[in-house]
Amino acid sequence: MKAEKMRYDGEGLNNPHTKKEKGCPNDCGICTEHKSHTALAIIDITNRCNLTCPVCFANAASAGYVYEPSKEEIVGMLKNLRKNDPVPATALQFSGGEPTIRKDLFELIEKAKEIGFRHVEINTNGIRLAQSVDYCKKLKESGVSTVYLQFDGLTSDVYKFIRGIDLLEKKMKAIENCRKAGLHSLVLVVTLVKGVNDSQLGDIIKFAAKNFDVVRCINVQPISLCGRLPQEERDKMRITIPDFTRLVEEQTNGEIKVSDFYPVPTVVPVSKAIGALKDKRYVEFTAHPHCGLATYLVIEGEKITPITRYANTDKFIASMKKIYELAEKGSKNKAKLRLLTAARHVKFGFLRKYLLRVLKEGDYKALGDLQRNTILLSSMHFMDPYNFDLERVQRCVIHYAIPDGRIIPFCTMNSIHRPNIESKMGIPLKEWKNRHNVEITEPF
Repeated sequence: MKAEKMRYDGEGLNNPHTKKEKGCPNDCGICTEHKSHTALAIIDITNRCNLTCPVCFANAASAGYVYEPSKEEIVGMLKNLRKNDPVPATALQFSGGEPTIRKDLFELIEKAKEIGFRHVEINTNGIRLAQSVDYCKKLKESGVSTVYLQFDGLTSDVYKFIRGIDLLEKKMKAIENCRKAGLHSLVLVVTLVKGVNDSQLGDIIKFAAKNFDVVRCINVQPISLCGRLPQEERDKMRITIPDFTRLVEEQTNGEIKVSDFYPVPTVVPVSKAIGALKDKRYVEFTAHPHCGLATYLVIEGEKITPITRYANTDKFIASMKKIYELAEKGSKNKAKLRLLTAARHVKFGFLRKYLLRVLKEGDYKALGDLQRNTILLSSMHFMDPYNFDLERVQRCVIHYAIPDGRIIPFCTMNSIHRPNIESKMGIPLKEWKNRHNVEITEPF
């Protein structure tokens, strides 16, 4: 019920890329049925990988073909995303496969920033980063904003099960190399598997807090039961977002409670209010309320405090909604005065230190400063054939760009469209190896 109260229909694209013909989810591209614009764009720059993880939903290296868009195709996808109307995409993730296996990754990051993406992150297993501080420095110099680091736990057995190989030492080395290189925005991305690493959530949170100088977020993804995962293994591995929040409360001894988590679209009234006051359009996270839950954690030494202890979140969000309504009606002076009402629902020390600039300035830097003083603890459950929901699809805010001009919601890409798209646009494995004279696991 709490999540349902935060349901918002967003605004899709005024310039959809496909027509409604067969109906959702068959016309993804994005079609006129979609109710949200792009909050995070993803471009898979290769399906080659230096791992063969049993749980991989992208089914990368074992597909039998190489899908690897050219630099020119990627630039076309970037420009296409920036043409989204009414809100051009501003945040981008280069993914795969393993993006660091491409030698032109630095050029692609630079090009994305040049085209207008303010936030550019790479989704990586960290193996290449663990090999070289210089490589991490080049990532920073190229303009990468965040390293989205696969990080499943703190013991070797977890990696052996989930990734098929012990990667713990490499994960620690990758984090240390990022620190040395001045890359101070890491997301620890946890694939959560029941009976494998679900007992380590509390320890992962403590680890992130100890590495607060570089870790900005923990993003927990309950395992998506598609890709390589064998059918007979699926049922016993399933775990849900309510399971995640309950386990966090148990493993932090109530330091972080289930009630501290809010659905992703909770922040929509804030985006709308600031946008209305400043006559700007901001990205609105109008995802379905069942897609994910999150809370911010304030780190002070060894003390971890959810942001909800600093504010009455429900009253603050209600005030921001009222501010938006007043501003939309033309009563901007009343709306600005109402900001004082909203501020009363936040403790003064926290407001002055972190939140006030976000409300007053509403820019990327102000939001970044807030995030540098907190850790976002979030969970998003990607859909698979077992929990597929058209209402979630139509509100998806994470979108894949592909070379033919379509922009496809995350969960339909991975559950439905990926094999057809990549096999049509890919090159048979043997042909690719003969053409380039390298193994698919090698940098090229």
